[in-house]
Amino acid sequence: VQLQAFGGGLVQAGGSLSLTCAASEPTFSRYAKAWFRQAPGKEREFVAAIPWSGGRMYYVPSVKGRFTISRDNAKNTVYLQMNSLKPEDTAAYYCAATPQRSDYSGYYHYTTTYDHWGQGTQVTVSS
Repeated sequence: VQLQAFGGGLVQAGGSLSLTCAASEPTFSRYAKAWFRQAPGKEREFVAAIPWSGGRMYYVPSVKGRFTISRDNAKNTVYLQMNSLKPEDTAAYYCAATPQRSDYSGYYHYTTTYDHWGQGTQVTVSS
């Protein structure tokens, strides 16, 4: 499965951006999906995740209440709506996916959980 992420850009603090990750294959609809980010000089960190079905979503505490992950399985797409952006949200954002696994709730935040990655899309938040 090939993933393509887009929607990044430059925004002022307090503003909003919406990221989109589109997959090349319909099987993406049965994958768990996530967003990670990586700032210069830092390790890639988990941001948000969503299983292939159901209403449960997972977030890193620093974005909870500001970011929303969602999916449209009919369009093979996952989104990340980012509101109230802060300068510390500046990073390259990556979408990731893995076939759904029964223990996903314990492993969603690890980069090693995911088999497929999109290219990064840069988000820059100015103060």
